[in-house]
Amino acid sequence: MTEPYQKHWRPSFFITVSLILHLTLLVILIVQPSVWRWLLVIFIMNHLVIALVGLWPRSNWLGPNWTQLPLAAKNRNEIALTIDDGPDPLVTPQVLDLLETLNAKVTFFCIGNKVAQYPELCRDIINRGHTIENHSQRHKHHFSLLGLRGFSKEIEAAQETIFRVTGTRPMFFRAPAGLRNPFLEPVLNRLGLCLTSWTVRGFDTQVKDVKKVKNKLLSGLKAGSILLMHDGNAARTVANEPVILAVLPSLLDTAKKLNLHFVTLQQASL
Repeated sequence: MTEPYQKHWRPSFFITVSLILHLTLLVILIVQPSVWRWLLVIFIMNHLVIALVGLWPRSNWLGPNWTQLPLAAKNRNEIALTIDDGPDPLVTPQVLDLLETLNAKVTFFCIGNKVAQYPELCRDIINRGHTIENHSQRHKHHFSLLGLRGFSKEIEAAQETIFRVTGTRPMFFRAPAGLRNPFLEPVLNRLGLCLTSWTVRGFDTQVKDVKKVKNKLLSGLKAGSILLMHDGNAARTVANEPVILAVLPSLLDTAKKLNLHFVTLQQASL
């Protein structure tokens, strides 16, 4: 298996440069304190860039980040569908039935508290050949503002919850809304988790127009892509149908016609 994470954490090039910049500013401040205003401006600008990078889910400036599958998976014509924010007792079982019609295996990024609330549903996900990965314990809206301790608490709790319910430990992590800060990567590395974002998303928690969501996802329907949809917090069509259920049949059918094979992220790392 290809290791999806680094065995020993090393800061990214961007973080290394930022650390060197901080030390340089400190030395200059000690040697020539009269220029402190200019140093403060540079310091603030650097932290502004760090914050903006954290708001860019597909960035790898803060550390490794899967935005597409490894080359070997791409060469095998594989594609990954990832489904977030569940499990949902009404939507997820219907998603599982749709996936079974075309023997598509996918990755569910589940919230720890929901895993604990619906353990049988999670075991059904595993028994049907899919995988459950870590989407934090409580999906906090301010997740990206946490520090080392906060990240550790949220992610470790989800790891243990998912393991206790399913008997398997996640290998991948997706941050709530994909937002993060530089303290996340050291925690993921320590826990052996690989940060994963996506190649294309359909914004199916917000957009109710099935055609728009479908067209967005179909634009990224190619070997090596990681698609993002939601069974939890799914938007509803005018007919009150969860968007994922309205889009999924066309998505699966088109992929089959293109000879694309849906696999889990763990299968893609083999």
